[in-house]
Amino acid sequence: MIDKRDSHRLGKIISTLKEEYPEAKIALNHSDPFQLLVATILSAQCTDERVNQITPTLFRKYPDPASFAAADREILEKDVFSTGFYRQKAKNIIECCKLLMDSHGGKIPRNIEDLVRLPGVGRKTASVVLGNGYGIPAIAVDTHVVRLSNLLALVETKDAERIEMRLKELTEPSDWVILSHLFAHHGRKICIARRPACGDCVISVYCPSRQK
Repeated sequence: MIDKRDSHRLGKIISTLKEEYPEAKIALNHSDPFQLLVATILSAQCTDERVNQITPTLFRKYPDPASFAAADREILEKDVFSTGFYRQKAKNIIECCKLLMDSHGGKIPRNIEDLVRLPGVGRKTASVVLGNGYGIPAIAVDTHVVRLSNLLALVETKDAERIEMRLKELTEPSDWVILSHLFAHHGRKICIARRPACGDCVISVYCPSRQK
């Protein structure tokens, strides 16, 4: 059941954060949904800055799903080494691109059901691609969204999919994509794990955790 008070409060939070972070957008550099898919796979347990350092060279070497699908795994491992977990990431990217070629004609699916069937792609990565690659409303639940959603008492769970569904209930689809970016920006700058700067928080008035 939708709590109108929570929906109204979240609306105020989003509006306030939009004013605070007018530049909020995805940090991963990309020119199309395919590049965004690969970059997001690489960003697991790695900073966006590090991923952005290697993707220009990577995408010149492997410009499309077909080239990644045909890549030598050991060479690709070296190409993505600096992002960490390079063996698993290289394997996932190659297998993902093979499936894209075999089942989707090399095109990136535009729905979450097909996206999450790709190796290395969970709901978060799928939502990033849908929202930022295609402009299709989606909420990508990362660690910042999990933490802030709980601190703001919008949810009482660490389960990413349940958080995603709850936030979708409380917000309009037009705010789904930006919500993830706003929470990420605020989580990195102010609401930092273990040392939140509540005194500098522009949404503290809406935060039950701050009032405690």
